[in-house]
Amino acid sequence: MRDYYEILNIDKNASDDAIKKAYRKMAMQYHPDRNPNDKDAEQKFKEAAEAYEVLKDSGKRQRYDRFGHSGVKGGASGFDGFEVDLGDALRTFMSEGFGFGDIFGMGRGSGSRTNRKQKGADLQLKLELTLEEIAAGVQKKIKIKKSVACGTCDGSGGASADAHMTCLQCQGSGEMRQVSQSLFGQFVNISTCSRCNGSGKVLKDPCKTCTGKGVVSGESVVTADIPAGVNTGNYLVLRGEGNAGPNNGPKGDVIVVIEEIEHDHFERHADDILYDLPLSFAQVALGAEVEVPTLNGKAKLTIQPGTQTNKILRMRNKGIQHMNQGGRGDQLVRVIVWTPTKLSSEEKELLKELDKSEQMKPPLDDPGFFKRVKEAIF
Repeated sequence: MRDYYEILNIDKNASDDAIKKAYRKMAMQYHPDRNPNDKDAEQKFKEAAEAYEVLKDSGKRQRYDRFGHSGVKGGASGFDGFEVDLGDALRTFMSEGFGFGDIFGMGRGSGSRTNRKQKGADLQLKLELTLEEIAAGVQKKIKIKKSVACGTCDGSGGASADAHMTCLQCQGSGEMRQVSQSLFGQFVNISTCSRCNGSGKVLKDPCKTCTGKGVVSGESVVTADIPAGVNTGNYLVLRGEGNAGPNNGPKGDVIVVIEEIEHDHFERHADDILYDLPLSFAQVALGAEVEVPTLNGKAKLTIQPGTQTNKILRMRNKGIQHMNQGGRGDQLVRVIVWTPTKLSSEEKELLKELDKSEQMKPPLDDPGFFKRVKEAIF
């Protein structure tokens, strides 16, 4: 496990401000929205979040400096079980006030904060998908519970049109300025007004339905278009489908995290799928044409005479569609020779007669036998 200071590329004596700046730089660089389908960038994004969660907290940082990673295990990092998943990392990113606009250079400027409205909270949900749905892509309608704009006041939070008044503390600017002198000159510290929370207005006559918040509990149905080929841990963001912001603030987003349901018959390997096909001794010895299940119904497969157990047969383009590109993976069929467990007396006699033939016995004395078996399998 890498050193947290090394991950953020900072000195062990770095200040809290330097830690936050280093984290912000890494988070912006490796954010998944800037690096779609880049597993290496996603891993670095998660590592940065884990390092920041420890180093920003003085208590955790002291334990880490003294005992290393063992000093902050067991949930001390702020994450469940110390395993940082993508959802945890995204929550850390957004909890620091960094938004999706910041990622693509559309963040807030340095101008006035007047009438800045608070954004609604993002929602994260898990969406379970079958392998069949993943193979072809699917559209899902999802019912979610969230905060919605109050219908009585249309989200304003006021009981009437003139329910809001200019904040007297900041004179409507939404920010407070504190000037201080030092040996190096005059410094101006700008902070959000604590009375109006940066909106520039305060409520004098709150709506009775929402008690001035502008939002009430509700629900909605959102549509998620899932592309083919997704994996567990992939996610998509539904912009503006999250909680409504207080007092007509912008809506949050919905983060849909994909989880693949384990299939009863198929085993996934990237975009290929593996299926174990049980066959009788007669079928592999004589050859046969059999039907095997695929993700799109049944298909015929030819078994050549003398096929060995564990032989892998390939069915082209019967696997999972590649994500964001053409083509599909394959279906791999592993032959398993089934041995009967119950035989009648007549069947046993037939097998004993058959076993007398030299063709039924493996030629273990033949130097090339094992090589041929391996070639037949692989």
